[in-house]
Amino acid sequence: MGYKVAVVGATGNVGREMLSILDERGFPADEVVALASRRSQGTEVAFGDKTLKVQSLDTYDFSDTDICLMSAGGDISKEWSPRIGAKGCVVIDNSSAFRYDQDVPLIVPEVNADAVKGFTRKYIIANPNCSTAQLVVALKPLHEKATIKRVVVSTYQSVSGAGKEGMDELFQQSRAVFVSDPVENKKFTKRIAFNVIPHIDVFMEDGSTKEEWKVMAETKKMLDPKIKVTCTAVRVPVFIGHSEAVNIEFENPITADEARTILREAPGCLVIDKRENGGYITPHEAAGEDATYISRIREDQTLENGLNIWVVSDNLRKGAALNAVQIAELLVNRKLLGAKKAA
Repeated sequence: MGYKVAVVGATGNVGREMLSILDERGFPADEVVALASRRSQGTEVAFGDKTLKVQSLDTYDFSDTDICLMSAGGDISKEWSPRIGAKGCVVIDNSSAFRYDQDVPLIVPEVNADAVKGFTRKYIIANPNCSTAQLVVALKPLHEKATIKRVVVSTYQSVSGAGKEGMDELFQQSRAVFVSDPVENKKFTKRIAFNVIPHIDVFMEDGSTKEEWKVMAETKKMLDPKIKVTCTAVRVPVFIGHSEAVNIEFENPITADEARTILREAPGCLVIDKRENGGYITPHEAAGEDATYISRIREDQTLENGLNIWVVSDNLRKGAALNAVQIAELLVNRKLLGAKKAA
């Protein structure tokens, strides 16, 4: 007997990707339900070769649903996730609403799969920030080998991380530049077309942005609280795919060749690292792919035990929808969740 799965936020970028990935990976679902706000009720969304009619979250009964993939933003999640969890339906939440709650596991399956057992405390599991997800997939096997002391990461984040409105704004502004129309900023604080913006999320008291703080806090929670992390998060005029330049300081020696071998064998990682023109990955090639790609692996000559790496992944997939589905698969494969209909 298969599971009943609900996708909340099914009309958004990530929600649609969740539906696509559930179908692609053959998730054992007897029924998949698309949910969104009242205003989206009746909208049709694709699920494989089927079409689902979107139902209203407000009136949906979760009592016979096993798993809820939540991608409707933090405010909706704060209101609904505890209520859904109380019905015995496990919420896998893509927002930041519960990531820092000590009673809610924050999971990347390749990194800290064993922590998923803690879901029974609230029946909520948190998906990490998109830029953190790909970062920790690359860091985990290196940390196991040589123990990471400090990470300095600069992100180059695509506009799809800001939703459909971000993608629309990049398209409209790029077109306006070419036809000499006025360029309007709505979603972003400055023009994004042919520009970069060193500002994602709100500013905090120490001058960091919330996005930068998320990378630090989530890396510590999932990987190791002793690791020092600093981040500069930058929005770039790319539609899909986040990139990261990562500088890592280790406690123990590790060479670039050793790192390359380790990462080639690590789950979720794909190394493309030839020291020649085009021998590296860019977000354009990573779009639509599941892997976390790693290139430009080299030793940092300014540190005793240091490496530089370049990490790229599709932020709508590994950074969001794919990771959520992998968490659901983890629950099923480890037999932590029985289908209600089979009970």
